[in-house]
Amino acid sequence: MSPTKYALTATTILIATISIPAQAQEVDNTEFDGFYVGGSFGLGAQTNDQYEGVIFDTDRNGTFDNNVRTVSGANAFSPGFCNGAATGNVRSAGCQNDKDDLDYYVRAGADKQYGDLVIGFMVDAGRSESTDSVTAFSTTPASYTFTRQLDYAIGARGRVGYTPGGVLFYATSGISYAKIDNSFTTTNGANSFTDNGKTESFGWTGGVGAEAKVTNNITMGLEYLFTRYTDDDYVVNVGPGTAGATNPFLLVSGGTDMRRSDPDFDLHSIRLTAAFRF
Repeated sequence: MSPTKYALTATTILIATISIPAQAQEVDNTEFDGFYVGGSFGLGAQTNDQYEGVIFDTDRNGTFDNNVRTVSGANAFSPGFCNGAATGNVRSAGCQNDKDDLDYYVRAGADKQYGDLVIGFMVDAGRSESTDSVTAFSTTPASYTFTRQLDYAIGARGRVGYTPGGVLFYATSGISYAKIDNSFTTTNGANSFTDNGKTESFGWTGGVGAEAKVTNNITMGLEYLFTRYTDDDYVVNVGPGTAGATNPFLLVSGGTDMRRSDPDFDLHSIRLTAAFRF
């Protein structure tokens, strides 16, 4: 789903949240104040990164600005790239789209209410099942697929909101730490491939939400969040394996390092929320 569709969906449901049980309007609205614990559950998706590719460091100087070339000087990756996981070893076979899937988090926080204004702070922890892939294709032919997924994430955010009575509308923003599960697959059976496994990243989160009181102690709501992590530490090292000296990966320095061209791991989330207030 595109970010625009997510925004429209979030807006529609946020408006609908206003009408959560009529009795919510009769609950004491001075109680968006104090500590709470709860959770969220929803759908996550990545930004459409259709122009992403794979970049190479053939001289292994730490700068990924080289082309992998054959003995004749031709670009060994002239077939190009695709957004998603390869379904074959040639570009024409296509790629599967990135998988948009479930998010689930636990949360705890505290709010302070000043009239109709609410100021708060919260922490949450959880994971997303969504996966983000990109594939490169060589003239061999062979495919090389990079995939990443959140192993888990921990965030801390502030929020500022307005309550006209029984419903709290708010904006939220803060930092997030993630353990990112990176993986690599290839149909190249000649070279050797090693990687540095899971990576860690700090990022930021921002969004909007609405929360309605169902009882004096229970709230339910909906939240839209955008999160960006910088994930440029995952590198795959290509070695000789059983390949000969004329192998394109080996011509310059006996090996090549490769990684994704886009360091940004972006996630859009629409989550249903629930909390118990003390």
